[in-house]
Amino acid sequence: MAEIENKRNTGKPPKAAFIKKNTRVDLTPMVDLGFLLITFFVFTTTMSTPTVMNLNMPFDKVPPGDLISENCVLTILLGKDDVIQYYEGMSQSQPEIKKTFFGNEGIRKVILQKRKLLQKLKGTPNDLVMIIKPSLESTFQNFVDIVDEVAINDVKHYYISEIDKEDEKKFYLMPIKIQ
Repeated sequence: MAEIENKRNTGKPPKAAFIKKNTRVDLTPMVDLGFLLITFFVFTTTMSTPTVMNLNMPFDKVPPGDLISENCVLTILLGKDDVIQYYEGMSQSQPEIKKTFFGNEGIRKVILQKRKLLQKLKGTPNDLVMIIKPSLESTFQNFVDIVDEVAINDVKHYYISEIDKEDEKKFYLMPIKIQ
């Protein structure tokens, strides 16, 4: 614990008014207490739990009953190497397929332009419908990034679909214009 040592010079007679005392504090119990507290808090606290993104999938047994205008739809095809190809509309015979990337100047700019166009045409940008079609070459990170873009841009209606044969032809065989 703590000790007090009286140190006297043995060669000279002691002075009556002043006796020099040395104090030494042993910090071993304090270190033990610190390790006990650290161990207690490590064992009693939980590590940060991973958060999961909510994804509501529709019941596929019933066909959708809502009609969507072609000019409100933006179809997004996710490809390999973080490439996004998109076209306006759902199933036009010869759509103009454009190519972009993730980020502020990429897909976010495209979504904002589409919302501005819908604001002019319909009076509300909330009618935008995005159809997201990930390909086999796209990564899960690409899917998470595009759903994040949907949330950032406050897109109220979006669907996740598979690439069908018609899209596969458009996706691989059509000439791609870089925007």
